[in-house]
Amino acid sequence: MKVPKGLQPLIDDGVIDEVIRSLKSGKEATVYVVRSGAHLRCAKVYRDMTQRSFQRRAQYQEGRKVRGSREARAMSRGSRFGRREQEHEWKNAEVDALYRLVAGDVRVPRPLGYFNDVLIMELITDAAGNPAPRLGEAQLTAELAREYHGFLMRQIVRMLSLGLIHGDLSEFNILLAPEGPVIIDLPQVVNASGNNAAFAMLERDVGNIRTTLGRFAPELLQTEFAREMWTLYEQGELHAGSPLTGVLACEESPVDPVSVIQVIEDAREEAIRRRRGREEQLGQPT
Repeated sequence: MKVPKGLQPLIDDGVIDEVIRSLKSGKEATVYVVRSGAHLRCAKVYRDMTQRSFQRRAQYQEGRKVRGSREARAMSRGSRFGRREQEHEWKNAEVDALYRLVAGDVRVPRPLGYFNDVLIMELITDAAGNPAPRLGEAQLTAELAREYHGFLMRQIVRMLSLGLIHGDLSEFNILLAPEGPVIIDLPQVVNASGNNAAFAMLERDVGNIRTTLGRFAPELLQTEFAREMWTLYEQGELHAGSPLTGVLACEESPVDPVSVIQVIEDAREEAIRRRRGREEQLGQPT
């Protein structure tokens, strides 16, 4: 295929040898299958994020650390320089998160380098060596759905114990490798301790997985893991191997209503996207 503009410098510098094909295209980035020597990799080319809602990005970025006080002031004022810094921080967030999560034994694609807005990472494949399917494309037995659910809850716990929340976890950004689910797409990763909407986003992530896998194992729909995780996290007692029951009496805690409204709106958009994805798989018009 014709080499995309964003990948030509990597070929010129010998980072990759060949662009095989486009794998996925979205608002944030386009992902390509590339060859580096004898190995197939993923190359994620980030787009200019001006096409995405600035307000929505700002909510995810709340509480993230920035490089210095000058950059922080500029970002808070929304100046041109500040918006460039916010763009830089958004694009680098996924790279930083992947390295942290790999070190924390969370099953995500292994990052292999970041070059001028292009992230090179491990290509997740199926047993035949083809790009792995998404969770939303799978038909599962009840037993396998329960197994995947338990595994993903443990992965979310590991992430939270590192102070991170995916923020947009769903059946569309979980791949199924032979050894089990792999979590992808983390540019919107949330700082759990510094974001007022952190619990609402955690609850949404857990709820999306519960709903998806609950189609195959309905008893999962009665579980309540998010509040249990969050309670342990707030108490400083959450760790990577924390055992969970999935049952916890709800206790009301103060929330930021503006953040909650935004999360609800994001969830509405996600539901529309999921519905359209299913219809496209079935060959139905949206």
